[in-house]
Amino acid sequence: MIKDNLLNIKKSIPQDVLLVAVSKTKPIEAIQEAYETGHRNFGENKVQELADKYDQLPKDIKWHMIGHLQRNKVKFIAPFIHLIHGVDTFKLLKEINKQALKNDRIINCLLQFHIAEENTKFGLNLDEAISFISNQEFLELKNISISGVMGMASYTEDKSKIEKEFSSLKVIFEQLKTHINNKNSFKWISMGMSGDYKIAINQGSNMVRIGSTIFGNRQIN
Repeated sequence: MIKDNLLNIKKSIPQDVLLVAVSKTKPIEAIQEAYETGHRNFGENKVQELADKYDQLPKDIKWHMIGHLQRNKVKFIAPFIHLIHGVDTFKLLKEINKQALKNDRIINCLLQFHIAEENTKFGLNLDEAISFISNQEFLELKNISISGVMGMASYTEDKSKIEKEFSSLKVIFEQLKTHINNKNSFKWISMGMSGDYKIAINQGSNMVRIGSTIFGNRQIN
């Protein structure tokens, strides 16, 4: 089932859209089944679960941290993480840089923006982001790479509202790119999950985070 689901989604999305298979709460066997199709990008939202799975699974997997990341837990994933999706404060970015330096790595990060009307979502606004990437202290962070933006739409059946929110993130991406020095690596717009990824792609997403459509409904911890 997982293999068929994964291959069907890949056939349905453009080739230039990166699919992150969200494997949070799923057992090693489920991830292994997806891995055996040739898939390599997997997303987790809890640091301990991510670190445990990294230890048990093949080392060519590209792990994505898609949940809210606390600064005191960055050190546990810094040796291996491929991309951190949810950077929403400058303090977090500084900690990622610090831990990346300790591991002699450059860690790729996405800036998370608050595009939903819901107050429960984390994220920056455009002015905040421009302010800190223009700061001299930011320019001195040599072990992080800002690779794009991430956002989550409101949880709603209103398609037009979702379209508007996703469209706003594409606008933010384009505006922010004019302020970014590493324009070649600033390329990802991470938006869209199982329920709304087709809308997200239509609004400019080139990275989607899909879990239940691949693995089935997630278990509640």
